[in-house]
Amino acid sequence: MAHHKSAKKRIRQSAKKRLQNRYYGKTTRNAIRKLRALENKEEAVALLPKVVSMVDKLAKRNQIHKNTAGNLKSSLMKKVAKL
Repeated sequence: MAHHKSAKKRIRQSAKKRLQNRYYGKTTRNAIRKLRALENKEEAVALLPKVVSMVDKLAKRNQIHKNTAGNLKSSLMKKVAKL
């Protein structure tokens, strides 16, 4: 258990940040699944920029690697273009 005031604050901050990271990661994963499941091109084209933005934000926060983000965006764009 932490004994210093700064260590206790760091524990609080990291717990809060962990919840935020889990929320953004899960929300993005669900959006990707939704986009991959779509069969209608118009809906997919409308959803694609939102999902790409979410993936970029995860990469900016270092939750996922920038190359992983690029690969994800590329595969999603290929999927939408193929519809």
